[in-house]
Amino acid sequence: MSDVVVEQRPDPSRLAQLGVFTWPIWEKEVSEFPWRYDEKETCYLLEGDVTVTPAGGKPVRFGKGDLVTFPAGMSCTWKVHKAVRKHYKFGE
Repeated sequence: MSDVVVEQRPDPSRLAQLGVFTWPIWEKEVSEFPWRYDEKETCYLLEGDVTVTPAGGKPVRFGKGDLVTFPAGMSCTWKVHKAVRKHYKFGE
């Protein structure tokens, strides 16, 4: 299984190519919860600060301005340090 991929401050042309700003928005308050990715997810954080710890893996921290890709099949724990607002897309 591939790892969580974080692209810090991706180029605006990359975001436009992906169509990020047409994706739905998800919001979450400060919290901690388990999650499983049944399919690949790509998201772009408009706000927030998060640590995701894959089961059996090392914690990955990311936040506002980061483009993050989660692999299908990954189970993890989300720890939201600062409320999240993100664009997201499931699948390829």
